[in-house]
Amino acid sequence: MDLIYTGGCACGTIRYKINEKPMFMNDCQCRDCQRMSGTGHGSYLTFPTRQSVSLEGNPTNFEMVGDSGNTKTSSFCPNCGSPVYMTFAAMPNLFTIHATSLDDPNLYQPQAVTYTKRGYVWDHLDPSLPKFETMPQS
Repeated sequence: MDLIYTGGCACGTIRYKINEKPMFMNDCQCRDCQRMSGTGHGSYLTFPTRQSVSLEGNPTNFEMVGDSGNTKTSSFCPNCGSPVYMTFAAMPNLFTIHATSLDDPNLYQPQAVTYTKRGYVWDHLDPSLPKFETMPQS
């Protein structure tokens, strides 16, 4: 049986179930992720397609333009404000969830740190992870 990733917001209004393996797990230190997380980075699992994603609830969406110049949409709970997932205009098939939205956050195993050029010295991340000044090319 394949691993199913489940999670949602703090109050349970937004829920997801994903029956697919993530293609990438990363800590991102870009300014947008810092602001969304309230810390020095955001932690994410990115899935290659939306076909295996089941969503419940109606999130509120916020669009922003990243360092790349591309638009990304952050979807969060309108009740509790928890960030739950992100989508990207330039890569419409990808689906990215916030690691802390997982029912079992221990499933998150970061593979890299991205946007280190925006990082802070007080944001201590795993020193053994590969680090990239921006987003690595696929």
